[in-house]
Amino acid sequence: MENYVIIGNGTAAVSCIEGIRSLDTESPVTVISAEKYPAYCRPLISCALEGKADPGNMNQRPADFYEKNGCRVLFGTKAVGIDPDKKSVTLNEGACLPYTKLCVAAGSSPFVPPMAGLDTVARKFSFMTMDDMLALDAAVTENSRVLIVGAGLIGLKCAEGLAERAGSLTVCDLAPRILSSILDEEGAALMRARLEEHGISFLPGDTADRFEGNRAVMKSGKTMDFDILVLAVGVRANTALVKDIGGDVNRGIIVDRHMRTSVPDIYAAGDCAEGYDSSLGANRVLAILPNARLQGECAGINMAGGDRTFDNAVPLNAIGFFGLHCLTAGSAPEGCAVFEERGPGWMKKLWTKDGFLTGFALVGCEERAGIYTSLIRERIPLDTLDFGLLRHAATTAAFSREQRRRKFGGAV
Repeated sequence: MENYVIIGNGTAAVSCIEGIRSLDTESPVTVISAEKYPAYCRPLISCALEGKADPGNMNQRPADFYEKNGCRVLFGTKAVGIDPDKKSVTLNEGACLPYTKLCVAAGSSPFVPPMAGLDTVARKFSFMTMDDMLALDAAVTENSRVLIVGAGLIGLKCAEGLAERAGSLTVCDLAPRILSSILDEEGAALMRARLEEHGISFLPGDTADRFEGNRAVMKSGKTMDFDILVLAVGVRANTALVKDIGGDVNRGIIVDRHMRTSVPDIYAAGDCAEGYDSSLGANRVLAILPNARLQGECAGINMAGGDRTFDNAVPLNAIGFFGLHCLTAGSAPEGCAVFEERGPGWMKKLWTKDGFLTGFALVGCEERAGIYTSLIRERIPLDTLDFGLLRHAATTAAFSREQRRRKFGGAV
C-alpha cells in the first residue's frame, strides 16, 4: 500500500487526488494546505470583490470531496522541507510526515521587486488568494484612491473588482501596453478601451519607483497619491522545496512528460512546475488553470502506478473584462504568416507556420475556439482540412468526414 502526500490544495492538487483514486482507492492520501479553505476557484476572487460571487460558494469540488476520496487535509499547515532519503515532509509545526509518493503542487507567490519606501505604505495588498481578497474587501471604501502596480491579468482583474467600489483607480506598468504577455498592441488597445469606459485610468510605460507613505514617486518623476496600494507585478513559482534537496529547477520545478521531477518518487504539477509546451517545443512554466488540471491528473495517475503522459500543453488564456472577452492560445513565432479579421470593438488573428496553426487571438468575437486550440495542441497539418473555411469560421465542416468521425464520434 502506498502513502501519498500532496503539497498544495489548488487545481493541480485536487486533480492529482482524482488521478490517484482512478487507480488506487485504498491507500491513504494526505494534503498539506497552507490556506485554511477547501480548494476554490481563484479566478472568482475578483467576482467576489465586485460583489458578484459568494466566497462561500467558490469551491472547486463538492463539500464532501475530501471525505469521499479518503483524504486527510491539514488546513493552515505549511511544508517547510523534504527529506528524500527518509521520505518525509517536515511541517511548519515541526512534525514529519512520511510518504511513499509525493506531489509538489505548491503553486506560485507574488513577486515584489525592490521598491524604496515600501515599508512606509500602511495599506498594501497582493491579489492572489482568498485572504488577499478579504483583506482588500475590508479596506476599500467609496472614497479610496487605489493604485495598482502591474497591468497583467492579476492587476486588471483586481481593477475590475474594484471599479465600482473605489473613488478612483489607476493602473501603472513599465510595459507600453496592458496584458503585454498575452496580447499585441491592437488587442490590448481594445481591452484597455473597455476598462477605461468603467473609470479605470492607466499609466503605461511608467511604474512606481519609490514610496513616501501614501505617495508614489514614478520612474517618470510624476507623483501619485493613493490610499490603497495593490502590488500585482508578477508571480514566481514556488520551487524552494525541491531546489533545497538538489532537484532540477529553472523558472519552475522541472518535470518530464510523466510529471516526475529529478528526485525519485517526487512529482510536481501546476503553477510551480515547468513542463513541456508543445507549441514551443521546449519546457516552460504555463501557469494556467487547464494546464494545472491536466498536469495534476497525470501526476496522480503515475503516482498510483499508471502510465500517463502529458505532452501537448499549450499556452491558453480565456479572460474578460466588463463583458469583453478574449481567448488566446499558442504563439506567434518569428516568420509566421498571419490571417486577420476585425470590426468595431473586435479582432481575430490566426498565426501559421510550416503548414500548422501555431496560435490565435480572439478579442470580442464569438468563435468555437476549442477547434483552433485542437489544431495547435494536436499539430494537425492544415493541408489535411479546409483551412480557407476555418480561417473565417471555426467549424467542424472544415474537417473531412473521417476526421470528424475520429475527433467527434457519432454519425457525421
